[in-house]
Amino acid sequence: MASAGGRSRPRPAARPRRAPRARPPGALEVGQRVYLLAPTAGHRDELLALVRASRRALRPWVAPPASRAAFAAYLRRARRATEGAFLVCRLEDRAIAGVINVSQIFYGNLRSAYLGYYASALFMGQGYMSEGLRLVLRHAFGALGLHRLEANIQPNNHASIRLVRRAGFRREGFAPRYLKVFGRWRDHERWAITAEEFRR
Repeated sequence: MASAGGRSRPRPAARPRRAPRARPPGALEVGQRVYLLAPTAGHRDELLALVRASRRALRPWVAPPASRAAFAAYLRRARRATEGAFLVCRLEDRAIAGVINVSQIFYGNLRSAYLGYYASALFMGQGYMSEGLRLVLRHAFGALGLHRLEANIQPNNHASIRLVRRAGFRREGFAPRYLKVFGRWRDHERWAITAEEFRR
């Protein structure tokens, strides 16, 4: 196409297209930077190292499996029909950035479950868990056929509250002395999202 002066305008150089990344083996859902994977016995050492390195950051809020026996028990629970366990892994190097669990799955007319999660201290604040949570919601409301997910969070866990709020959860209420964590009954806020809210 010619310009008004009769000279053709130079075309901008075409940007080289990125080759699509190969889907990681066993990936349940794949995003831009992370993917979901079901934990296996082969993940034991990496996950236990993650927990050891993150103990100080996770200590007030959650007690993830920290021994071989605890990890084996976690895997047994994860294989039940009422549980879903997901590793949030980075696409760039397949490192585990965090863990998200969907537990106490009820079907029938309820179709709901509870959500729990923790991140590697090495990758906190970098958006990996936000993307991982969106992938888990997509999987829960799609492949698992759930209608509602609930997350119970200690009121002072501001990072965790920001995470669910960004994902579209709404605060439903406050539950005093709701859950025992590290030997103490602790207050929790109840946050939830439905399939319809997620799709909007």
